[in-house]
Amino acid sequence: MTAAARGPDASREPVDASLALYVHMPWCVRKCPYCDFNSHQLKSAAPDASYIDALIRDFDLELPRLQGRRIDTVFFGGGTPSLFQPEDFSRLLGALRRRIAFADEVEVTLEANPGTIERGRFAGYRDAGINRVSLGAQTFAPRALEVLGRIHSADDTHRAVAELRAAKLDNFNLDLMYALPQQTLEQALEDVRTACALGPAHISYYQLTLEPGTVFHARPPELPDEDAAWQIQTAGQRLLADAGYVQYEVSAYARLGKRCRHNLNYWLFGDYLGIGAGAHGKLSLALPQGILRTVKPKQPREYQEQVRRAGSGNVGGADGGGAGIGESSLIAAADLPFEFMLTRALQFATIGGGPGWEWPRSMASLPKGRRAAS
Repeated sequence: MTAAARGPDASREPVDASLALYVHMPWCVRKCPYCDFNSHQLKSAAPDASYIDALIRDFDLELPRLQGRRIDTVFFGGGTPSLFQPEDFSRLLGALRRRIAFADEVEVTLEANPGTIERGRFAGYRDAGINRVSLGAQTFAPRALEVLGRIHSADDTHRAVAELRAAKLDNFNLDLMYALPQQTLEQALEDVRTACALGPAHISYYQLTLEPGTVFHARPPELPDEDAAWQIQTAGQRLLADAGYVQYEVSAYARLGKRCRHNLNYWLFGDYLGIGAGAHGKLSLALPQGILRTVKPKQPREYQEQVRRAGSGNVGGADGGGAGIGESSLIAAADLPFEFMLTRALQFATIGGGPGWEWPRSMASLPKGRRAAS
């Protein structure tokens, strides 16, 4: 960690009070062969609740950097956050609200796997403070779900949506992948039709890509070629548009007023704090410090150990300047103009280039941009 990042100026009140919070919950039932996110197979019936304690302590270590800030959005990503109980989220959100202001209209999103939802669970999440859910459907084709290593069925997704409706959680997203192994155009479009028929407020429609370090990258399945993938993408986009879903970034489509504010914050280069194993953060500090980027230890055991040691005064936090665990670095003053230009470019890409503007084909295979964890 640089001395500048740890100095007292790092805690000055920023000009903009708004802040997004990303919380990484790294465990899943089984790691999918295409997944390059920081996820780890759960080796017990449920995640250890001590992880919630670690998240609260992690946030406490960051508090000196957050003077004058307000939480506008929260995103629980993973892994599979829905492996945690509603009581865990109630305890965590309650602890955070006692430490920092939350916006009146705060958006709180939970990622959920349709295969982990028990009857009545979404009502519990709603009561805990969750008001938006991102459901990992991916596809409705049984064979494709099997090839992708998913633990749920299409029926599970339908049941999960019914549970969301029963819990009055109508603001939900469906994740949908295309250009799957041996997928035809008609199969891909049937997925889009089925997703639209379920009536989500938001659909994330993104191409399967082979990322380094994954099983699929080591043993690539047979995927549609570039031309076929482009045809699937554009045909799917037309169906989404006809159903009232407007594209507002590379892979995100929403009904009127239902854009994901947390994701928009990333694309528009807003500030976000990351807590949890492998979580990344980006905070604007009072000049001349500039922009601070942070990353937490990736392995859950190492992450929890560093938090524990910090609580004992052995790591970070000793100078009162917001020296949290993990690594942090300041963007050099000379690089700030580049950061500004990047912001403008992403704003253009997010809102489009005006009437008649179309997404460039080179963006067809960009991965989802919703992660703040390695």
